[in-house]
Amino acid sequence: MPEEDLVDIKFRLYDGSDIGPFQYSSTSTVDMLKQRIVADWPKGKAIIPKAANEVKLISSGKILENNKTVGQCKLPFGDNAGGAIIMHVVVQPSLAKAKAEKKIDDSPRKVVCSCSIFIHVQVQAGDDVSVGNQCS
Repeated sequence: MPEEDLVDIKFRLYDGSDIGPFQYSSTSTVDMLKQRIVADWPKGKAIIPKAANEVKLISSGKILENNKTVGQCKLPFGDNAGGAIIMHVVVQPSLAKAKAEKKIDDSPRKVVCSCSIFIHVQVQAGDDVSVGNQCS
């Protein structure tokens, strides 16, 4: 593979730390980069992507599409002065997981009230008749 086909890329995480730089072929896809990020994610971070679809890459202010190649994502005005291209990494947990967690966390606590209504009637004239409602 000719050297001019290789691109140095560094991935900047949410806390300012970096993964890389790594050399990629200009024909590598954004999806391949995301898979590498998930595989090489540093231990001990508060946010950890579980799969490549939870990772968004941003370069030059644009969110990169999975099917685009590194060559298509390079800066149009030439080399990066010999340095690595920096791509910002954003982790977004999958929507289904986020909805499930939200459903569990945001569900209102149900107050259980066991109510008993009782009616007591004495059939003899002049005796008590009581009607009551009791909640516990």
